Amino acid sequence: MAKKDKIWKSVIFTGYECNNHCRFCMEQDKRNLPIRTAMEVKKEIAAAKKRGSTYLELIGGETTIRPDFADIVGFAKKVGFKTIMIATNGRMFSYKPVAESLIDAGINSVVFSIHGHTAKIHDYLTQVPGSFDQLKKGLASIRSIIKRKNLKMHLGSNTTVVKQNYPYLPQIGKFILDQGIKDSEFIFVDCNEGGARRYFEELVPKISEAAPFIRQCLDIGQKAGALHWDIRYVPLCYFPDHLHRISELHEIKIFNTEHIAQDFVDFDALESRKRWARKKTLRCQGCALYNSCEGIWMEYLKRYGDEEFSPVKTISKRQKKMLDS
Repeated sequence: MAKKDKIWKSVIFTGYECNNHCRFCMEQDKRNLPIRTAMEVKKEIAAAKKRGSTYLELIGGETTIRPDFADIVGFAKKVGFKTIMIATNGRMFSYKPVAESLIDAGINSVVFSIHGHTAKIHDYLTQVPGSFDQLKKGLASIRSIIKRKNLKMHLGSNTTVVKQNYPYLPQIGKFILDQGIKDSEFIFVDCNEGGARRYFEELVPKISEAAPFIRQCLDIGQKAGALHWDIRYVPLCYFPDHLHRISELHEIKIFNTEHIAQDFVDFDALESRKRWARKKTLRCQGCALYNSCEGIWMEYLKRYGDEEFSPVKTISKRQKKMLDS
């Protein structure tokens, strides 16, 4: 797919305020930045649409705690965005009037953050007792609204992979499937900034230790017939038989992605990540997957080094088909 034929996706940060306090949060150091006004966010939405964007992703912080969020969503629908997606911790969706208002305003895609299959794990990571129960109520609430209104609406999930939950990824995957979700991303924690950098030893697992559990989880999604059930931000040398389950490989073929926030603007987020956030090392040279792989977080390499990585010598026709699909 040529660049001009890709979907133009605008990821707009509505602000960094949040009702969770996730230990690994990338935005942990930004919580005290001034709250953006609805007018400021609307201007960014209008500008993105004018540039040709058709896919809007609204993220935070936590978008849904804004009392003016339904108004912002309604504006995005009015200016003509085909997809209006939000990423959420799901807690506000446990209040049915809030869920109703956001869906009626125009949201047609919701991605829930699910970091554990039990309250013990999820609430430990969010640092909010009861957040898991609210998340489950939020999921039940939105499913009931979709059924009652006979809506065609996309539901997805994301799970940040850290030391506390990686051994339970197969169970987390099964929990997600039980919620009726077959579109899920498992995200190896970004440790370049925020909470995961500050508490690196506590939170960031070695990829060599986490990879077997990630692969088990990916196989569960494959067996369930999930079309998008992927891992993100991992070196490909640990996943040569799961190349069709690597988020970045799909993303770069489908989207042109820009990130717009109150403290930065990046009109080519995918290229910037490869250039400034992730890295390959001398040990990676000669790997058959070198040109497709983004490597791993730079901070990870500073702390753990690269001794875990071993170049893939050759790939099979089946693996090449995965890479090209």
